[in-house]
Amino acid sequence: MPSFTKPFIVARDTDAAIERLRGAVVAIGNFDGVHRGHRVVIDTAIRRAGEFGCTAAALTLEPHPRTFFKPDEKLFRLTDENAKLRLMAATGLDGAVVLTFNAALAATSAEDFVSEILVKRLGVRGVVLGYDFHFGRKRAGSPEFLTGEGARLGFSVDVVPEFRDGGAQVSSGVIRAALTEGKVKDAAVLLGHPWFVTGEVVHGEKRGRELGFPTANIALDPACGLRHGIYAVRVAHGEALYGGVASFGRRPMFDNGPPLLEVFLFDFAGDLYGATLDVAFIAWLRPELKLPSIDALKRQMNEDSRRAQEELMQAGDAFPPLGLLQK
Repeated sequence: MPSFTKPFIVARDTDAAIERLRGAVVAIGNFDGVHRGHRVVIDTAIRRAGEFGCTAAALTLEPHPRTFFKPDEKLFRLTDENAKLRLMAATGLDGAVVLTFNAALAATSAEDFVSEILVKRLGVRGVVLGYDFHFGRKRAGSPEFLTGEGARLGFSVDVVPEFRDGGAQVSSGVIRAALTEGKVKDAAVLLGHPWFVTGEVVHGEKRGRELGFPTANIALDPACGLRHGIYAVRVAHGEALYGGVASFGRRPMFDNGPPLLEVFLFDFAGDLYGATLDVAFIAWLRPELKLPSIDALKRQMNEDSRRAQEELMQAGDAFPPLGLLQK
């Protein structure tokens, strides 16, 4: 795991922290998930910055542009802004510039995006982007356009080709599709890290405690598209890491209410209400079931715990403790 011996600078729009990232090589993208394809773009920026003897930063947009253009459509994001920045901090970047995606930015032409933001505001030494990334009004800013602007205005441009895992496409959309099917192992391979969520533990109905499996309950984003079911998980609380078994869904044995993440931590005793936890999904176990009795549910929960522990043992050290990432 990275030691974080240097601070990770986050600069937003026009705030003063921008000055600390001026003259950087900038990797541009939405970076939802910070997956392996994104890492190639980021690593290229870091390598180029090393050649130039300058800093390396990411330039990203919040909220995701799709939520601006299609506000009535739910977007299953792989990482919220905080998680995205934490993952970026673990890559070795010096910082990130977060631009607010609003009507003004949406209306900015590709030419003005380059001249006003990249050159005037950031003074970029170089820019790195993926082969399919477009920017500016009506997505007019193509990689080819940016390459020409870089030659004209005096900054380098690296266009990173498509990254594939063998023959498999690596994209945020493909990873979302895997998660909607509960294929968290497949998602982890494409991400390069386990897919995880972060949330505050809230009070529930205390049914888990009554059943002998006290759970930490977390309400996820309503747009979360993870398949409902039972998972083996790792849970980070501060710098402590626990194995666990989690249910995400509507509790068909009880109320069929709004989706809720309920996590039972192995080898933990204490009060987690109000705590913020990272929950990393390691393996799919089964779908939600409506069992014939409470006794049958208890037996199933014991079996789920046994299987979750097996999965976690098989995973070994393949998945790093996300709680050690910067928050």
